[in-house]
This record gives sequence, structure tokens and C-alpha cells, in this order.
Amino acid sequence: MKIAKKIIKWFLCFLLIPITYIIVSLILSSITIDRKERNTNAKKLIYLNTNGVHLDILIPIENINSLVLSGLKYNNKEKYLSFGWGDENFYINTPTWGDLTFSNAFKAMFLQSSTLMHVTRYKQKRSDWMEIKVTNSELHKLNNYLLNTFESNANGSKIILDNKGYSSTDNFYKSKGSYSCFNTCNSWVNIAFKESGLKSCLWTPFDFGLMNKYK
Repeated sequence: MKIAKKIIKWFLCFLLIPITYIIVSLILSSITIDRKERNTNAKKLIYLNTNGVHLDILIPIENINSLVLSGLKYNNKEKYLSFGWGDENFYINTPTWGDLTFSNAFKAMFLQSSTLMHVTRYKQKRSDWMEIKVTNSELHKLNNYLLNTFESNANGSKIILDNKGYSSTDNFYKSKGSYSCFNTCNSWVNIAFKESGLKSCLWTPFDFGLMNKYK
């Protein structure tokens, strides 16, 4: 009986961890950090997009700083770039949700690992992108945030992973930081908005946390 009680106790403690994580995440996601600037001068455009789990920031190429563009693959026909951040192993080995394994998910959430920037190119805007108007100052801060996320080599150039993209219109680049359940792809986007002075969540690991702020 004592062994059974201990097993039940440890099981309940183990179950309490993800439940607590979800509850705290939902509470902090609901707390709004207000925009720092008045939006009367917000004339530049950026976009948010989600695949149902993962957020990307999309920016017209004309609104992207030359330092951010330096070393990125794109051509004159492409008008928008999307930026996403995440765990390297997960990105490379999970191109679709059908490729998801427990091992890859566990490593991404709980073990320190290298990360990548995922940059995708688009020729035209898509209807499911959420449009956000920003000021020149907010756009400048967002560009700086993106620039500071890329890892650089000894020559100061971005480090591309050759032939690792999912298609002919995307590429992966080495980035700074380590992914975890407390620093997810979506919290990276949320921090980008927060540091740019845009409306954001206090903290969120989920895509809907930030998306709900702009509905």
C-alpha cells in the first residue's frame, strides 16, 4: 500500500507540472502590455501569421533594414519576408506535423539546444496575414531585434544552412539563443513586439496569446 501511495503521489506531482504551466501561461498571455507610442503616425505595415501553432513576423522588403537584408537570399520579384525562430533540431527534422516525434518535442522543450531563423519569401500578400500598422520608430526597433537574433561568422556575415529549406522559397540561418518551454518560437515574437514598443503579452508561449491582442 505504501508503494502504491508513493506512486500515486509522484504521478499527481508529475501531472501538476504541465497543468500549472498551462494555467500560468494562460494568465500571463491575457495580461496586455500596452503600446508605447500613439498610433497616429503608424503608416508602415508589418504582419503576423500563424500555422495554427507557430507565429511568424512578415515584413515588406521595402520596410526591412539593409543590415537585416544583408546575406539573405531573395530576388526582385519577392516582396515580403517572414521571420520565425525556433529549435534547430525541431525545425530541420520536423518539416510537417506528421514528422513530429516525442523525442524531438522533448528535446526542444526541455534541453538546451541551438536555434535557427527561418526566413520565407513571398511574391504577394496572403489574405490570412494579420495587418499591423507601425511607426517608423517601432519598425526601426523591430529591425534591430531581428538583426540581433541572427548569428554571425567571424566576418560578420549571416550563416546560412545550405539545402535545408523546406522549399525553393525559404532558408534557415543560424541564430542566437536557446529554445525551451519558457522561451518558445511564439515568446520570441512576443518579445519582438514588446521591445519594439508594440502591444504585446506579458509573456506567452502560445500563438493565440499575441494574435488575440490584434483581433
